[in-house]
Amino acid sequence: MIPTRNQRTIADPAVVRGIGYWSGRDVRVEFRGAEVDCGIVFIRDDLEGCPRIAASVANRTETPLRTNLQSGGATVEMIEHVMAALAGLQIDNCQIRVNQPEMPGCDGSSMPFVEALLGAGIVEQDAPRTQRVIRRTIRLGNEESWIEARPCCSSKTILQYELDYGSGSPIGQQTLDIVLSPKSFCNSLAASRTFVLEHEAVAFQARGLGRRATCKDLLVFGAEGPIDNRLRFPDECVRHKLLDMVGDFALAGCDLIGRFLAYRSGHRLNAELVRAVMAEGKCCKGLKRCA
Repeated sequence: MIPTRNQRTIADPAVVRGIGYWSGRDVRVEFRGAEVDCGIVFIRDDLEGCPRIAASVANRTETPLRTNLQSGGATVEMIEHVMAALAGLQIDNCQIRVNQPEMPGCDGSSMPFVEALLGAGIVEQDAPRTQRVIRRTIRLGNEESWIEARPCCSSKTILQYELDYGSGSPIGQQTLDIVLSPKSFCNSLAASRTFVLEHEAVAFQARGLGRRATCKDLLVFGAEGPIDNRLRFPDECVRHKLLDMVGDFALAGCDLIGRFLAYRSGHRLNAELVRAVMAEGKCCKGLKRCA
């Protein structure tokens, strides 16, 4: 672990409201500043005792198509876009008070959270942020989907994703790599939205999920492309996969330095790689409970 920058938090509270894609419930999220070494902590204000859930890979529970956390009997769900916004802006310490388990889907991207956090202001704190440098290649998965961490000659975080839905799909093949920084995250990833194929959306709603979400709330791909919506980037889908990687990697609780490559991977493999990286050598500095 080598400190390379100071930790950061937000200057003022910020609020984001929306509906949960899966539950259809109205959700209010309030971001508050937190002291040094607090990390990111979710607080369920709607539950007795306001239980706290640290944003750690140790608290992740396996759930298809999203990233959920659990501590004791309390859960928070679909946190990846919130975590991506915080990590992308290099906000290391933050309390997130919520009145529902699921985070609001908003427009399917991290941009509503980014805008709220930037509006609150970001302040540097008088303590170093730790990092974990990739020293050897770690590869997980199989030929159909895999993720890999490699050493890098620079002190940067470089992400690459190869998306492949096949030549007959409206999404097709897309590849993108990016050197992660607050500027590159805001310009290239934050606005990219969740996407599903039309038959997947129909199946979700048949199960009673996503009843309040529409084709204008996220990208639903029909045979000819997005239904009742327009792409923000020609390769928006692969950009969103990179956004998800940023959010899932934030569960390490420190900056990950190296080159990270993924082929058709998702939240599960992202988390498994974080666990494997954190198992290498000493763990990050312990986080203390926030007041």
